[in-house]
Amino acid sequence: MFLVPVNRNVSEFSRSLERLFDEGLSGYFGDARDAASRLRSPSLDVSETDHSYRVKLDLPGVTKDAVKITIDGRQVNVDAEQRQDAEQKQGERLLYRERSVARFSRSFSLPEEISQSDSNAKMENGVLTLTLAKRQGKAATQLTIN
Repeated sequence: MFLVPVNRNVSEFSRSLERLFDEGLSGYFGDARDAASRLRSPSLDVSETDHSYRVKLDLPGVTKDAVKITIDGRQVNVDAEQRQDAEQKQGERLLYRERSVARFSRSFSLPEEISQSDSNAKMENGVLTLTLAKRQGKAATQLTIN
């Protein structure tokens, strides 16, 4: 039978795991600073009435000034980037920071074209609510034959 000393291997294994989590995961998942600035796709809900679509997007920590909404026909794009300045009190020093930048982007198409002039947006408690008016087609007219 073959015996392996357990104590030495366990402590080496433990140190290896600690190094992996301290240093190695950044190689697999990117640096923590990069992770904080990665583009996120916010969750959304879409509902419809006869005259409009209502879209709610989660944008936690973003102010309304940081949100850009573009509408092109049926395509809607929502982009937001919120930078957070270091809030340090006197006598306090920052050791680690992951919450420096929040970036969100979401694009989606709706079944009907949107009238941008009749649409509106509201931001409340980190939730962006878009009321997107459907573009009303002109009433049918009869074509006369010459």
